[in-house]
Amino acid sequence: MSKFKVGLIQIKVEDKKEDNLHKAARLIDNICKEDVDMVILPEMFSCHYNTKNFPIYAEEEGDYSYKFLSEISKRNNIYLIAGSIPEKEGSNIYNTSYVFNRQGEKIAKHRKIHLFDIDIKNKQRFRESDTLSAGDKVTVFDSEFGKIGLCICYDFRFPELARLMVDKGAKAIIVPASFNMTTGPAHWDIMFRSRAIDNQVYTIGCSPARDYDYSYISYGHSLIVSPYGDILCELDEKENFITYDIDLDYVDEIREQLPLLKHRRSDLYELLEK
Repeated sequence: MSKFKVGLIQIKVEDKKEDNLHKAARLIDNICKEDVDMVILPEMFSCHYNTKNFPIYAEEEGDYSYKFLSEISKRNNIYLIAGSIPEKEGSNIYNTSYVFNRQGEKIAKHRKIHLFDIDIKNKQRFRESDTLSAGDKVTVFDSEFGKIGLCICYDFRFPELARLMVDKGAKAIIVPASFNMTTGPAHWDIMFRSRAIDNQVYTIGCSPARDYDYSYISYGHSLIVSPYGDILCELDEKENFITYDIDLDYVDEIREQLPLLKHRRSDLYELLEK
């Protein structure tokens, strides 16, 4: 089976972790009335996106948030790509996305590889590396629909990573992300379209809703792009959700019509995962 209905939930993040988790649960219950197979949450949906928050909100794998999210996927019989939350392991904290299957079992985990350290003159300054450590694995997981790639926000700016996921068999790439009001209007849509066109995959971005009362203002505009580069659906900036029927066989169709991946010159260049 290659067809499935995916739901994107664009949450407005609140101050308390428990409030965000329970809000996610309510929104997932609502979206599941539309018979979705997979639900995606945004990056850092359980706490405001701020480096000082990450150590405060961090939990180890298996702790409260992990169990709560696992139970949501089991109760609703869905695949849950649980956005990302701060994960603690020893003295390190990671920006981590868990993936649960319909039984609530963890089938994948991605730790953000590329840390968002930027300083745009007179605009945005942010340094994830002040409190976060970087992951070191390319993430592709198996589902009943096919192989799906997973990365987090800034990871998606690096085209090598998307191509490595495709080389591992991914026909869709899911990206919990929180672009800001500088980078979002400039690059959000065009980046998801570019990665989709270059790799002939579905690209799916899920963002928090916009909140002008907080220091880091997310762009919103969660979206799904086809393997031909068409924006299939897109939210605005407000808290909301959206669903869409995806057919991974369409990836094969596009790749047959325009065989970019087959036409690569491996005698001249190659991309290797270390």
